[in-house]
Amino acid sequence: MAEFSQKRGKQRDEVLGGTVDFLLANARLVLGVGGAAVLGIATLAVKRLIDRATSPRDEDDAKGDNTCLEESWKELSLLKATPRQQPRTPPAALSQPVSLAAPSPAAPAGPADAGPQMSPPLSSPAPLCLTFQEKLLAFERDHVTIPAAHVALAKQLAGDIALELQAYLRNKFPELPFGALVPSGPLYDGLQAGAADRVRLLVPLALEGGLWSLVPGLDTVARDPRCWAVRRTQLEFWPRGSSPWDRFLVGGYLSARLLLELLRKALASSINWPAIGGLLGCLIRPSVASEELLLEVQHERLELTVAVLLAVPSAAVEEPLLLAWPLEGLAGNLWLQDWYPAEAARLRALDERDTGSRRRLLRLLCGVCRGHPALGRLDRSHLSQVVLHLGEAEADWAEAALGERFLQALEALIDSLERASLPCHFNPDVNLFGGLRAEEIDDLGFALYSGLQAPEWLL
Repeated sequence: MAEFSQKRGKQRDEVLGGTVDFLLANARLVLGVGGAAVLGIATLAVKRLIDRATSPRDEDDAKGDNTCLEESWKELSLLKATPRQQPRTPPAALSQPVSLAAPSPAAPAGPADAGPQMSPPLSSPAPLCLTFQEKLLAFERDHVTIPAAHVALAKQLAGDIALELQAYLRNKFPELPFGALVPSGPLYDGLQAGAADRVRLLVPLALEGGLWSLVPGLDTVARDPRCWAVRRTQLEFWPRGSSPWDRFLVGGYLSARLLLELLRKALASSINWPAIGGLLGCLIRPSVASEELLLEVQHERLELTVAVLLAVPSAAVEEPLLLAWPLEGLAGNLWLQDWYPAEAARLRALDERDTGSRRRLLRLLCGVCRGHPALGRLDRSHLSQVVLHLGEAEADWAEAALGERFLQALEALIDSLERASLPCHFNPDVNLFGGLRAEEIDDLGFALYSGLQAPEWLL
């Protein structure tokens, strides 16, 4: 009886083995090597289940179950570790649909001998994965684009806050001639990337003509090409005290630091923001943790950050726009040159010339870097310079080339980090990477290089 059982088991194994070989031989033609391997592992697992279910169980089999299961997971892990091969095109004979024989017109049609109904043709299967271009456009739609209603509401809130702040400054400091407060920034230039971009609220100083002159930062003791000094002139004809801004002079120069302290105290303690927020239907709080002058606005439909920027406006087109910025060291009393208006105007002109997508690329880069823990150190100024360099070097800026331009921007950033130099597009003497430490450059370079190898991980 035992010999009969052993012979019967061998016959069953031979039949199953032949079936497995037949399935694998044909699956290799249709599914390729990778698909055949997966089918082989699955068939082997089914075969072992059948063996355990039909054969008598003894102690050796019970002990070997764990070993077989472990070997199966090892085989599967090895399969996942191997590089994925592209699926092969099935042979012509297998890819052609099999036509069913049409019923003979002479044969009687009846319920007893009715043939099977022909199934409708199957539609082509949907693609299993998206291209990087499609994933990039999906990221833009889900994380970068802002609803038009939110944009309109943010502009309305920023405009109302500007009016309230201007009325306060005129009442609080009637002797200081401030210009009209006008909101600006990415939200107004079509460069807003998500809801985290700030609204720029410029507070211009109305300086008297002929009493002030601009001195480049390289000609000062700070030797900083990013900055300018605002020097008081004509003291022999208009002595000190003739201008209301003379109270903020340090060594004959208009001090950005003193003006920042004045406005910071006003925003933090003098203005009744709860009352203003109640009138506007929102909550307004000045940020005390930041060195910049920021107002955090919370509405039931959105959140907004307003950056209040003291500015020396340019009297001519060729003159720079200067901002009072919290600088350190010898540059503390100097004024930082603001390149944002020139960057936005240049990108708009390039896109209008060839109906390009440079500004879309900048929005995508800002959205990706803002959401990445390591790439958050790259701000809009860094990314704008990279897009400007690419925008004038490359010719094809259609939407179909957006993914390729995105990867080129990553390569350009990596190249600049390797040299620790990102020259300003409008002033090559300014290195926008000059303020980064070596550790920060290494972290940025590693994150960008990893993203370049698998750009989908950045989205």
